[in-house]
Amino acid sequence: MLYPIMPIYLKTIGFSIVLIGVLEGVAEATAGLSKGYFGKLSDTSGKRVPFVQIGYAFSAISKPMMAIFIYPLWIFFARTIDRFGKGIRTGARDAMLSDEATVETKGKVFGFHRSMDTLGAVMGPSLALAYLYHYPEDYKTLFFIAFIPGLLAVFASFYLKDKSANDISPKVATPFFSFLKYWKVGPAEYRKLVIGLLVFTLFNSSDVFLLLKAKQSGLDDTMVIGIYIFYNLIYALFAFPIGIIADNIGLKTIFIIGLALFAIVYFGMSVNTNLYLFFGLFFLYGIYASATEGISKAWISNITNKKDTATAIGTYTGLQSICTMLASSLTGIIWFKFSATTAFITTATATLFVILYFLTIPMPTVVKNEIN
Repeated sequence: MLYPIMPIYLKTIGFSIVLIGVLEGVAEATAGLSKGYFGKLSDTSGKRVPFVQIGYAFSAISKPMMAIFIYPLWIFFARTIDRFGKGIRTGARDAMLSDEATVETKGKVFGFHRSMDTLGAVMGPSLALAYLYHYPEDYKTLFFIAFIPGLLAVFASFYLKDKSANDISPKVATPFFSFLKYWKVGPAEYRKLVIGLLVFTLFNSSDVFLLLKAKQSGLDDTMVIGIYIFYNLIYALFAFPIGIIADNIGLKTIFIIGLALFAIVYFGMSVNTNLYLFFGLFFLYGIYASATEGISKAWISNITNKKDTATAIGTYTGLQSICTMLASSLTGIIWFKFSATTAFITTATATLFVILYFLTIPMPTVVKNEIN
């Protein structure tokens, strides 16, 4: 609900473009580093549910906080609390999803999660657009409205139960950066996979650049938000069935197909100015997201030990957040120094090399004790 109006709201309360960029950078860095730490903490404690509950609670509380006070320092604090909540819950939540699946259904389970998560990214902005149509520029009220589904998520989490485990490790101190040690002790196959994922992420900038290109090509604000909703709708509709297909033909195969679609989209965005073709490209972009985001986590969970699932995914998603920041900075610099066309072609070309790298990685070898 808040994603498409966040930058608009921040500008109305006096934030410059530079300050918005710094805010998002700090927020994403907080989320990224905390994902690894709390993933590790979840594995060492043997608990999942408390991390999920606290994480969703933090994110819910942050919504009204951003509307109550408009001082920059407070906004930084509230936005950081939101991302901190995401960092707390991500590793534990994904480990719970993995625990509820078998090796043969990982793509299906993670795909279903992505479908439901993205369905919120369709319904939320749609509701925000409808509200702003009747109450133009009443942004603050939206933050209070968004608090309601946030609370519902917290209440729903109380129905979750941790599975009893007899092999929980004794309590040990968990330094903040201890999750990075997993890079050395984890399987070699994990390192090979994550290296490829992170190199791709270094060139996969924020979706804001795609929307900015559409805006510069002549689409008005309503159409730009509409095309973003359309992309999320495609993502939501296809993530679940593509996850099922991935279980049948292989996670690696589907993931590479997704990367190929990504390259096509970015090559297309570099030259396109046609309205209808934009919808076609965002359709393919939705399919790409369906074939990669949930699939990558399913792949990781299949090649790592069950007791390390939250650490493995948390370490990857943490490093991914840092790479995403760098990617957006890199794309912004290329766009500014050269052109949007150069930025998109650079990303698409780099993706082709990433595809070649993944073709050299053998099909995933499932860790025996991961099977439920």
